[in-house]
Amino acid sequence: MSIRIALAALLLLPTVAVAQTPPDGETIFRRDCSACHGMDARNRVGPGLAGFWGRAAGAAENFRYSAAMRAKAEAGLRWDEETVRAYLRNPREVVPGGTMAYPGLRDEARLEALVAWLRERSAAQP
Repeated sequence: MSIRIALAALLLLPTVAVAQTPPDGETIFRRDCSACHGMDARNRVGPGLAGFWGRAAGAAENFRYSAAMRAKAEAGLRWDEETVRAYLRNPREVVPGGTMAYPGLRDEARLEALVAWLRERSAAQP
């Protein structure tokens, strides 16, 4: 009987709402992107992302882009709000045949945090 009373008492205790911390774009970048990209101009497995926001795709100096990315760049692909968001959500949909191994970020809150951080961080780069 005492177990039932203890369980009933627990149910009557006021519940405390746990606030969920909003995602942090820098943390997402470090976890999902930094193995291949940096926010400086140095190329790694992927191109350096310094100043990429608003720039034409395929424009990082001395980086060897895939034929698919070069074709998209020649067709006028630019890294703006719409294209960055779409590319991070599903790279293969934006650049079919591209070589970026990232599968995409489907969680909208995390995607929004990453896009906002990239926009701000890229604008701060030379």
